[in-house]
Amino acid sequence: MMREDFAPYRDELIISSKAGYDMWHGPYGNGGARKYLLASAEQSLTRMSLDYVDIFYSHRVDPDVPVEETVGALDTLVRQGKALYVGISSYSAERTAAAASVARSLGTPLVIHQPSYSILNRWVEDGLTGVLEQEGMGAIAFTPLAQGLLTDKYLSGRPAERAQQRASLPQKELSERGLATLRGLDVIAKERGQSLAQLALQWVLRTPVVASALIGASRPEQLDENLRALDGAAFSTEELERIDALSDGIDVDLWAESANR
Repeated sequence: MMREDFAPYRDELIISSKAGYDMWHGPYGNGGARKYLLASAEQSLTRMSLDYVDIFYSHRVDPDVPVEETVGALDTLVRQGKALYVGISSYSAERTAAAASVARSLGTPLVIHQPSYSILNRWVEDGLTGVLEQEGMGAIAFTPLAQGLLTDKYLSGRPAERAQQRASLPQKELSERGLATLRGLDVIAKERGQSLAQLALQWVLRTPVVASALIGASRPEQLDENLRALDGAAFSTEELERIDALSDGIDVDLWAESANR
């Protein structure tokens, strides 16, 4: 499934829900077990006052539950009319292939994978994108701005000092080398007439298998700026090589534990 496959629906609201971890206390309050996924979907629908969602995700890998059970539960939600399509998130290439195989045997519309992906987080390129292309699945990249690192607020270094207090941002990503990488990327962005955020978003979307990118905005102006990433000129080979050289060896992947299971 490629980006153009979503074109007819670009003006429609896609409502999705995820099953993550620790929704409630007890033996079935977390993970990828059938009981948890079905109960999680029921709770999500109740909270949103909906009869169904467009996409329901298995949010993280549960190493203690067979993939057949997890995908079987997703299949049940579709057959019950509670989800039109289903997806997975933070699954490795191998587990994605296994999930796709089970879904194919059941006739389950497993259409999307939601991985973390950014200039500073390239894990999907180590086999996952190839599996998605082979299985006809699309990707919706989350944290394409590396939780704000790929924006102009960290370029001076001062905001980065405050950000070190956030448990979700490893301090190694805010080192002098990391700041030098961000500044180098900003130079390329300015040469292209873009902000760093626009460059980062367009870079993620350059890959055909990436159908969309999830962005967060606290102000309408930020949303407008991010959307202008779609207007950027295609990257030249030289620009892509410079971006690769700057980001080489830097890895901001806070969800590696799930993807590596």
